Amino acid sequence: QAQLVETGGGLVHPGDSLRLSCAAPLRDFNSHAMGWFRQAPGKEREFVATISWNGGVTNYADSVKGRFTISRDNSERKVFLQMDSLRSEDTAVYYCAGKPFRPSAYDHDYPYWGQGTQVTVSS
Repeated sequence: QAQLVETGGGLVHPGDSLRLSCAAPLRDFNSHAMGWFRQAPGKEREFVATISWNGGVTNYADSVKGRFTISRDNSERKVFLQMDSLRSEDTAVYYCAGKPFRPSAYDHDYPYWGQGTQVTVSS
């Protein structure tokens, strides 16, 4: 089972930016859609963003639309999440996930997951 590895989390102030990276050693990375999800303490895991295999299609949760940008580099088998204008409510563990073919906002569609990286937004 492929293991994805997220990096880039940390402690930042409201209004700051952070860029998460995910290394995805999937054999057919170019045929996989990728997604980012997050889980705040005491809450269910929720969808953040997803991107198609070639980056042509992206989708975002309403709560992050206009502030977060998902992208990918197929040559490096990596996916990124640029997070701008961070808010305290963005505090969560962020997970990278991969699935064959089409993007999805549903975590149960994703067979491949990372261990997560903590993002804390606090003044």
